[in-house]
Amino acid sequence: MKKKVIVVVGPTAVGKTALGIALGKRFNGEIISGDSQQVYRKLDIGTAKATPDEQAQVPHHLIDVRDVAETYSAYDFVTEATQAVEDIAKKGKVPIIVGGTGLYLQSFLEGYHLGGGLDQAQVLAYRKVLEELSDEELFARVQEAKIEIKEINRRRAMRALELERFGQDLVNQESPYEALIIGLMDDREVLYDRINRRVDAMMAEGLLDEARWLYDHYPDVQATRGIGYKELFPYFRGEADLDEVVSKLKQQTRRFAKRQLTWFRNRMQVTFYAISDPHYPESIFEMVADFLK
Repeated sequence: MKKKVIVVVGPTAVGKTALGIALGKRFNGEIISGDSQQVYRKLDIGTAKATPDEQAQVPHHLIDVRDVAETYSAYDFVTEATQAVEDIAKKGKVPIIVGGTGLYLQSFLEGYHLGGGLDQAQVLAYRKVLEELSDEELFARVQEAKIEIKEINRRRAMRALELERFGQDLVNQESPYEALIIGLMDDREVLYDRINRRVDAMMAEGLLDEARWLYDHYPDVQATRGIGYKELFPYFRGEADLDEVVSKLKQQTRRFAKRQLTWFRNRMQVTFYAISDPHYPESIFEMVADFLK
């Protein structure tokens, strides 16, 4: 019997952390972070990491598992998330993966992962090329590669082409999990307002000091590439004033949220729920209860 896993996805600032904790408390679960930045120690505010009080309510995994100077990949996530799911299930608890890093979550759920020696940038570049193709062009590539796919669609075509190209470094197997994927969203104006207010709150909580520490000690590490830190670096270099970089951070975060939604809609089988719906989150609780029966 496949292990049941609950997955909460969605754009930044939509409320994934709060829902994950609520699910964990209600259904005897433990949370696995599905965020590529929350693995880093000392980067708390800019990564919107669950606070110590929030983590005390429900056990969390894959938070603070790397030093800032270390790298982290989809391969690392799949390996460590798999172990976390096993550990949680052995305790008779429900694994709940919460995060917005689509590449990591898709790699974990779809039964394949990137080999440890594979250059992640190569895969991402190839996926971008495939994403820009029309359905006709994409399906034509599948035919040219002599790949047989039953009930072809974009997601399956892209996955098949990736496996064909990187087959020596991709492991393809049936997923051992039965996953309920819950997507959170809302009207664009509502979401963008939440993002703007979150950035303001982060600045009030000390994001500038956190970013300054990263800039002073580790300006070129992988951890600086995520949204939340590098946007403030021009201020430290004297190239822009504080209002300019904060405005830029809000703009880049909004664009990032749009990219996240595009990924989840196009590449994963996600059922979305509007957080402003009057039945939220009770409708989700009912669905989860049925899923776990």
